[in-house]
Amino acid sequence: MTLKKHIKVLLIEDNPGDVRLIWEILSEVRHSPFYLSVADTLLGGLKEIEKTGPDVILLDLSLPDSNGIYTLNRVRDKAPEVPVVVLTGLDDELTAIKSLKEGAQDYLVKGRTDSDLLKRAIIYA
Repeated sequence: MTLKKHIKVLLIEDNPGDVRLIWEILSEVRHSPFYLSVADTLLGGLKEIEKTGPDVILLDLSLPDSNGIYTLNRVRDKAPEVPVVVLTGLDDELTAIKSLKEGAQDYLVKGRTDSDLLKRAIIYA
């Protein structure tokens, strides 16, 4: 499997601490092929999808302007061909599993994700 030279990752996440953590994890990847753009609301994320045409989307399901599976469905409607990896808190695992049934490629639990796990989820997506 050959990797694209650059993988455009759109992170839709409203928590600045989680954004920083994802950025740090991606920057730890040696010869990082990832280009990260960030939106902190669903609406901002939908606009960013149009603007950047991401290769993969990392999506928090709890945003200021949307919550739960509805958030995933809106993103999938906007970009049905782009794989979505759901980011979830520890208390959200049931929702994350349901999101797989709704078309998410994978889910990652915040606080339990390291650079290898995140890189693998993005590349496999």
